[in-house]
Formats: sequence, C-alpha cells, structure tokens
Amino acid sequence: MSPVPPAIDAATSRDPARPPRSVRRRHDREIVALALPAFGALVAEPLFVMVDSAVVGHLGTAQLAGLGVAAALLTTAVNVFVFLAYATTAAVSRRVGAGDLPAALRQGVDGVWLALLIGALVVAAVLPTAPGLVDLFGASPTAAPYASSYLRISALGIPAMLMVLAATGVLRGLQDTRTPLYVAVAGFTVNAGLNAALVYGAGLGIAGSAWGTVIAQNGMAAVYLTVVVRGARRQAPDAWRSVLRPDLAGIRACARAGVPLLVRTLSLRAVLMIATAVAAGLGDTSIAAHQITLTVWSLLAFALDAIAIAGQAIIGRFLGAGDAAGARAACQRMIQWGLVCGIVLGVLVVLARPVVGPLFTSDPAVRQALDSALLVVALAQPVCGVVFVLDGVLTGAGDGPYLAWSMLVTLVVFAPVAFVVPVVGGGLTALWWAMGLMMLTRFAGLWLRSRSGRWAVTGASR
Repeated sequence: MSPVPPAIDAATSRDPARPPRSVRRRHDREIVALALPAFGALVAEPLFVMVDSAVVGHLGTAQLAGLGVAAALLTTAVNVFVFLAYATTAAVSRRVGAGDLPAALRQGVDGVWLALLIGALVVAAVLPTAPGLVDLFGASPTAAPYASSYLRISALGIPAMLMVLAATGVLRGLQDTRTPLYVAVAGFTVNAGLNAALVYGAGLGIAGSAWGTVIAQNGMAAVYLTVVVRGARRQAPDAWRSVLRPDLAGIRACARAGVPLLVRTLSLRAVLMIATAVAAGLGDTSIAAHQITLTVWSLLAFALDAIAIAGQAIIGRFLGAGDAAGARAACQRMIQWGLVCGIVLGVLVVLARPVVGPLFTSDPAVRQALDSALLVVALAQPVCGVVFVLDGVLTGAGDGPYLAWSMLVTLVVFAPVAFVVPVVGGGLTALWWAMGLMMLTRFAGLWLRSRSGRWAVTGASR
C-alpha cells in the first residue's frame, strides 16, 4: 500500500481562496498520481465484457445476443452497488487523515463483509429467477437459453465482484490507486486467456465464457483480500485477527452510509433508462445513434470519474485530519482540473465526430443523427467535468444524503423534459439537449452545496 502523504496546510496562503503555487503544484501531483491509475482501472473493467463478446461472437448470433442480455443484467446488478467502493473510500480516507490506520483498515474490512453479504443475497435472488429476468429483458426464444446459462453461472461471481468494489474502495481510501490498476489488468488478462481456453479448447461454449469470468473475478477478490490482510498484520500486529473479524455494528454503519449513495445511483440509472426508452420510441435510427452516443458518453465519464475518485480520497483525508481549509483548497483545484479536462474532452469529441460515425455504422441516417448528438455531448463536457469533480468531493466528504436528494431533484427535472421530446419534436438532438439540462441541474445543486461549505465536516467520522 502506498505511503499516505501529509495534509497540505492551505492556511500558509495570504489569500485563502488561492493557495500559493507550491501548494497548487502539490495538489496537482497528488491528483495526477491518484487519477491516472484510477482511470486505467476504470477502463479495464468494461474490457471484461468486451473480451466475452469477442470470444462468444464467433459461436453464433444467438449466443452473442444471449450474452448481451445477460451482461446487461449482470452489469446492472453489480453497478447498482458501486456505493461499496465510494462509501468505503470516504470512510477509510477520513481515518487515514486522522492518523489511525488500524481503524481505517477495520472500517474497510466492514465494507468488504457488507459486500459479501449483499453478494450472497443477490446470488440467491438471481439463480432461481434467471429465466424470468432474461424474458423480462426481451431475449428472443433462440437467445434466451444462452442468456440464462451465462447469467446463472456468472451470478456465482457476483460476491467476488462486490468484494472487489469494496476492497478497491479500501485501497483508494489508503491513497493507493495503483494496486487496483495492477489487479484489474491482471484480471482482464486472465479472463481473456480463460475465455479462449474454456470456450474453444474445452468446448464449453458460452458457459466456458461465464466460468472464465467467475474464476477471474474470484482471483481478483483473493488478491485484494491478501493485500488487506497484509495491511492489517502490518498496522495492527497484535490485533490483526480482530480487525478482520466481522463487526455487526460496523457493517450496519457501512450499510447506513451506503443507502444515500444507492439512492443517488438508482436515480442516475433511472435517467439513463428513461433516455434510452425515449430514444427507442423515436425509431430505429434514433436508438442506434443514441446507443453509440451513450457509448462515447460513458468513455468520457471514465476519464472524468478518475478525477472524482482522486477527489474522494483526498477530501476524505483532509477532513479526517481536521483540515477544512485544506479540503476547500483541494476542492477548488480539482474543480479547475475538471473544467480543463472537460474542455479538452469536448474539443476531442468535436474533432473525432467525422471518425466516430463510420467506425460504428455505415447507415447515413444514423451518422447524421449521431453527428448532431455528439456536438451536444461535446458542448456539455465542461459542465460534466465540474459535476464529476464536485460529486467526488461531496462523496469523499460523506455528504451522501445531499447527493441523494440532489440526484432525485435532477431526475424530477429531467423526466418530464425527456418524455415531452417526442411531442415537441427535435428528435435525438433534443433528447441529448435534455441530457445536457440534466447535467446543468446537477451542476447547480452541487455548486451551491460546495459554495456553502457545509460539506466540510471534519473528524475521523462524519
């Protein structure tokens, strides 16, 4: 695990709103050191599904369609519980800032135990209901058996996937984003090899792809647990076993801290589902262009989320150390990073528009709809950059209840605007302007909160 850098005292600045250049440079170095590996780990995660798709795609169209349905269900089941990483990062980093590494590890272990319990419940729910879930998502009669088979087998890896989320949060809280990158790359490599060996070498077909993913995810979980155990033995040599034992009070506290972030995540998922449903109602051309646009949007989100992850770790540590001024200075610097990165990404999207269309489709109508939607995406990126950063700052501060309410308000604003798009016209471009309005609504709520300073609550726990 990486050594924990000391808190930066922003009080040395003559102007509290503008820390001296040396402090800003230290902020910059720390943001880059945390964000770059985090970005690599974030990008590695969707490669699991890409490898599965590439391998299974050669088995046939029905198998690939079945994988598509099952992967969507599996991804949703896991991503809904991303709070296991975010809440754990915030809680652990606070205790790191307070200088109590054994307590930080104990807090992280509670998060891992919560992940294991949630994972077991999800498996118990998915195994008997897999065929019904597949039918609910509209799988064809030929694809449904393959989807059910893949989903049932892959569900066995859900506890490991959730434990990986929680353990990643532990390491991020300890200011270590390199280890998650190494583990993610190793997991991706093992998954690719196992897929090829089991699908074709062993002749297991789509089931072999599912088993490869399960084995790789469990291997990743085992590596993370080894890292956490070693950290516990090093930081609490006389009481490391008690650190690793499940603590019901601690697990309940992790669950309570995670509920607001779960509400936030579900609200955001609802926004994306509404947008996809509206695009589907606009016709095949619109939904095809929307899917490509959403793919580009997601890729951009990985880059911006990496800065947000750095924000979670840094802000939590400052507040845990009782340095509210340092936290506000770091927040200000990260907002600048988010804005600049958003502008750069927006320019890149504008420049890449002529290439993106032909890369995904040969249909002129889809390309035309895509071109307009991508322009809206490009214009929204500076706002998105600030929104992602502020979301990370407030998450790191443990300000989950505000994030939940803010995202619910955003959903209430977005939904009627999106549903009226087919009535007033404007097609897919109008829908993506509604997505831009959604980001502006989030920006307004998060900006007001950041300016109020009420998020900067200091102490080892909020």
